[in-house]
Amino acid sequence: MSGTEQLDPAIAARLKRDRDGLVAAVVRQHDTGEVLMLAWMDDEALRRTLSTGRATYWSRSRGQYWVKGETSGHHQHVRSVALDCDGDALLVSVEQVGPACHTGTRTCFTVELPVAVVGEATV
Repeated sequence: MSGTEQLDPAIAARLKRDRDGLVAAVVRQHDTGEVLMLAWMDDEALRRTLSTGRATYWSRSRGQYWVKGETSGHHQHVRSVALDCDGDALLVSVEQVGPACHTGTRTCFTVELPVAVVGEATV
């Protein structure tokens, strides 16, 4: 963290972090609602995202911050961030430039799983 910059205490007080200090960030395309990816943020990643408008996450595997598109060119320009009612998840609405997934696909959610239909009315 640079200088005395920190996440707004009112926002920080509402967050319910996991044992590693992280909150899930569900990322969607702002104009279509398409879910693009799931990432993780701590207070500093959220502060950076809110203050710069550039999606910044915490990489659990690398143990460092990363700005989406910094190396790939597939940027996420943040339009809005919302906190869910429990304070344990963020909804980040972005303008996605290029693929969102590290595999090169538009969204990380490409594998459809079979679902049993429960409670469907018979006629």
